[in-house]
Amino acid sequence: MKRKLPGVILAGVLAVTLLAGCGSAVGTTATEGEKQVKEESGEIAKDETPTEDSGQEEPQGGGKIGVAMPTKDLQRWNQDGTNMEAELKEAGYEVDLQYASNDIATQVSQIENMINSGCELLVIASIDGDSLGTVLEMAKEKEIPVIAYDRLIMNSDAVSYYATFDNYMVGSKQGEYIKTQLNLDASDGPFNIELVTGDPGDNNARYFFGGAMDVLQPYIDSGKLVVKSGQTDFETVATANWASEASQARMDAIISANYADGTKLDAVLCSNDSTALGVVNSLEANYTGDWPIITGQDCDIANVKNMIDGKQAMSIFKDTRTLATKVVEMVDAIMQGSEAPVNDTTTYDNGTGVIPSYLCEPVFADKDNYVELLIDSGYYTEDQLK
Repeated sequence: MKRKLPGVILAGVLAVTLLAGCGSAVGTTATEGEKQVKEESGEIAKDETPTEDSGQEEPQGGGKIGVAMPTKDLQRWNQDGTNMEAELKEAGYEVDLQYASNDIATQVSQIENMINSGCELLVIASIDGDSLGTVLEMAKEKEIPVIAYDRLIMNSDAVSYYATFDNYMVGSKQGEYIKTQLNLDASDGPFNIELVTGDPGDNNARYFFGGAMDVLQPYIDSGKLVVKSGQTDFETVATANWASEASQARMDAIISANYADGTKLDAVLCSNDSTALGVVNSLEANYTGDWPIITGQDCDIANVKNMIDGKQAMSIFKDTRTLATKVVEMVDAIMQGSEAPVNDTTTYDNGTGVIPSYLCEPVFADKDNYVELLIDSGYYTEDQLK
């Protein structure tokens, strides 16, 4: 099938058969028969045992890995970085973990330092997918593999792999949740909805928005869903840096212009939790009608608390432990001279070609299942959500 995003059509597939580390390890292992022949021919003494003949698996780990994260301002990146660092260290690697405070120049400098300080592989969650071309040319020249983490790095042929959750599916699940909760197929409507997505420099934001709108657009076209603000194109509904303050300010203006007279707002599509938090703050300050359905993503603590309190309907749960584990598997494979495991080789074209990707599947959490997903799994404790 093909996935349609605003202004771009990308061939898309959901998860396909997992490819087990496809490359062969560097070097070969002599069999006992080969060893005996060499002994008899005098090529090696009988008491000598070459390292490749030991029959023992090479230990995992060994080497320095650079991990570049965008910011500590959002809870999810702290969790991503912490999980990644812990699992890489457990696997035997030295880790250089850096956060860039959402400043592109800082991230570029950090990556350059990683390259010059001996990092043998880079895992990068970019601030802006188009901003790293020059510094990644340095990595390419030094033959340092690059794994784009969660956010695809654009227009650079230095990117070896991409590891993320299925971003289109994230948006689809948000759209389907609104569709189900409003019972759009069986209800007459119309229902009022507003749209809030993420940073225009984050390639994922277009996938989130595209996935959701592929579900919701037919109902907008038929008039069953009405966007009273008239703001529906990606550029208008985007939120710089995914900032709560920016989404709150925009929602303040939308409410003032369209809902201050008591008009009911039925749903707000928010692509992630930080934008949802801004929308909730605005509604609490300015809106007096029945509370709308609000979507989100990341299951941040503040948003889960809002979910429990009925202020946010759902949030997409992307278990960063799962993604960290998969990335460590990819790192191990690459560092041992093999191909990294991937399950998507058609969807994510970064402008230089399709990047082999591993996509983890997201799920949604709401008031009915958050205990099982978030507490019983050990992701949070009950005390954290009080």
